[in-house]
Amino acid sequence: MPQPKPALLLIAHGSRRAEANADLEAIAEQFRAMPHYDFVQTSFLELAEPNIATGGQACAQAGAKYVVMVPYFLSPGVHVKDDLTEARDALTEQFPDVRFVLAQPIGRHPLIMEIVQDRVAEALRSE
Repeated sequence: MPQPKPALLLIAHGSRRAEANADLEAIAEQFRAMPHYDFVQTSFLELAEPNIATGGQACAQAGAKYVVMVPYFLSPGVHVKDDLTEARDALTEQFPDVRFVLAQPIGRHPLIMEIVQDRVAEALRSE
C-alpha cells in the first residue's frame, strides 16, 4: 500500500510587518502547486497568526496522517531546537493519530551558498 502524501506545516518566526510574513505564504503557494503534498499550512512562532498549534490543528483537521514541520529558519538556535521541538511534542500529544516530524532548518544546506552568491551578485549589480 502506498504511503499517503505528507502535509507540510511551514513555520517562520513571525513579524509585525505583514510583508515579511507574506514571504512564507508565497513559499506555501509554490508548495501547494506541487502534487507531492496533500495539504500545506503556514504558521508562525510568534508575532503573527496562525500560531503553530493552530497550523498543526488545521493539518489534522484536513485529514493529514503525516505532517512535516518545516522551519523557515537559517540556524538551529533556541527556537528550532527548543521551541519547535516543544510544539511538535504538544501536537503529537494532542493528535496521537497524526505523526508530526520536525525537519532541519535551512542552515548549512549545500544550496545556501548558491543563494548567498546570488544575493552578492545582485548587490554588486545594483551599485
